[in-house]
Amino acid sequence: MLGRELVFALIGTGATFLATALGAALVFFFKKDMSALLQQIFLGFAAGVMTAAAVFSLLLPAIEDVQEAGGSVLFPVGGGFLLGVLFLFLLDHLIPHRHLGSDAPEGPPVRLKKTTMLVFAVTLHNIPEGMAVGVAFAAAAAGPEAGALAAAIALAAGMALQNFPEGAAVSLPLRSNGMGKGKAFACGALSGTVEPVFGILAVLIAGTAAGILPWLLSFAAGAMLYVVVEELIPEAHLGTHSHVGTASVLAGFFVMMLLDILLG
Repeated sequence: MLGRELVFALIGTGATFLATALGAALVFFFKKDMSALLQQIFLGFAAGVMTAAAVFSLLLPAIEDVQEAGGSVLFPVGGGFLLGVLFLFLLDHLIPHRHLGSDAPEGPPVRLKKTTMLVFAVTLHNIPEGMAVGVAFAAAAAGPEAGALAAAIALAAGMALQNFPEGAAVSLPLRSNGMGKGKAFACGALSGTVEPVFGILAVLIAGTAAGILPWLLSFAAGAMLYVVVEELIPEAHLGTHSHVGTASVLAGFFVMMLLDILLG
């Protein structure tokens, strides 16, 4: 059974990685970097997608799984959520990175190029996404529910949809800073490789013990929401009362919600 779960997770996270690579390939067609307005739209949309995915595709299935087993929801769902937040909090402080539109590096002080730290920032975003998709497909492969696979596909589709502009958000600034097109594309695409890696890792952990799946679903939800609140929403400049940023978040949430309803 674990082999089937691994195949499902690899297909799902492979699709999200492919979306990142396709977005990075825009460097071959555009000479200029994305405008600040376009970045704001993409970041807001990603925040909305990830928020809806955390609720509809991760937390609610975790709660339902615990309730069906007759257990208490508070400990596995609440505990998993807090561990996911702590995990991303630690990574945020241990991995040197620099966010879009910011000149202030974060994490430990190191001497790295600005472009390298930008790649690290997007890679950091992709870790909880890969875990979420991997765990969702593991649940679909392990569970008898007919809608579990459709829900996992909806989650992967939502993640792929917002990964496309993320790939471009890495490759285009690198190109505008003088990097060659091929190298800029490679850096943008490679920022998505952590998704299959952490997706497969999540499946392997899920297979170690019975009843751990709700913990992993909640863990991925907490990690994703940390990224949304700590990085994506501030980067979308929502603090300036931007109607564009707000509309983008709501649009992303709406699209992911529709995907979950229609496919899940």
